[in-house]
Amino acid sequence: MQDLIRTLLKELGEDPDRQGLEKTPQRVERAFRFLTGGYKADVDQVLNNALFTVDYSEMVIVKDIDFYSLCEHHLLPFFGHCHVAYIPNGKVIGLSKIPRLVDVFARRLQVQERMTSQIAETIEKKIDPLGVAVVIEARHLCMAMRGVEKQNSVAVTSAMLGAFRNSTRTRTEFLELIRHK
Repeated sequence: MQDLIRTLLKELGEDPDRQGLEKTPQRVERAFRFLTGGYKADVDQVLNNALFTVDYSEMVIVKDIDFYSLCEHHLLPFFGHCHVAYIPNGKVIGLSKIPRLVDVFARRLQVQERMTSQIAETIEKKIDPLGVAVVIEARHLCMAMRGVEKQNSVAVTSAMLGAFRNSTRTRTEFLELIRHK
């Protein structure tokens, strides 16, 4: 990877041996390995058996989960907040595991739409809840720094499964609860 980065620097018209760029190939490799660490993550290890049988049937929400990802089209960052809700059907997930699950999918080359679905589908598969909802609000640097150059635009995606898809009332309650003050 470092050789490729050196080549990229040369193709951009830079001297990869100049003082400020000498260690750039190593730094970029470390950064990309970290930012794409989700490929090596095992969802079951991330959840670490933090699936508990609980007699609770009301909505569980973890909102404003910060994330950073890389757009698979331009390798530029997109970042924002993820809001996750589910209605238990006898099992719950340890609360700290939900942001970890978001990171598994964010730390891959991504499109926001797929990431949203992957989070919802994984929760559905792991605990078979009555419903799952995921909303992601993100700023994409591929839109802000290049292309249309719209610095203040925010992309919003959602995945609504089970009760959140089938019940307008449930969906509305979730959307009201995640609305920012």
